[in-house]
Amino acid sequence: MIVVQEAFGVNEHIEDVCQRIADAGWLAVAPHLFHRTGDPAFGYDTDFTVIGEHMGALHVAGISADIAVARQFLVDAGVEPSAIGIVGFCMGGTIAFATACTDDVAAAVTFYGGGVAKGGRFGYASAIDMAPSLEAPWLGLYGDLDTGIPVDDVEALRVAVSLVDVPTEIVRYADAGHGFNCDRRTSYHAGSATDAWARMLAWFDQYLD
Repeated sequence: MIVVQEAFGVNEHIEDVCQRIADAGWLAVAPHLFHRTGDPAFGYDTDFTVIGEHMGALHVAGISADIAVARQFLVDAGVEPSAIGIVGFCMGGTIAFATACTDDVAAAVTFYGGGVAKGGRFGYASAIDMAPSLEAPWLGLYGDLDTGIPVDDVEALRVAVSLVDVPTEIVRYADAGHGFNCDRRTSYHAGSATDAWARMLAWFDQYLD
């Protein structure tokens, strides 16, 4: 499993995600996407102007290269390509969706990835515009209280991915906001997080060999 970080880097939360995925029986690897700008890991009280410097340095070509290295790491470890999935959180959710449209993964899951209706993030088109290129089964998990991802955008994405000839599903959580899966954030919502985590594992169990 390729695990793609939030805007806060490969911090303790992402390390914990990898450990939980490993505990469920998968080999997990989290590429450090900020390695070109010092590889920082941030706490959730960090000023976003600091984080923005590192996010602003990311671009499609570099991200794709890092995802490819992570994928090769899994292949070299003996994992069959048909058993490699990707999951991303926040900005990583955007990257997971884009990867499922452009690169070779067998299944993908997005937790509250932005850029649904408006492109430009890291040079990607919007998720709605990328949807026709979706090549892998994809599950999207979103909170209705997420002020950065309007419900109308999520529903428009649901329509867009429904037209693609691969399995897709979108699940909305009425009581959840952005970052609801992270128990280190004030937006953590235990019930939604528990359900979404179970759905993620079930998705990969179903679509990865």
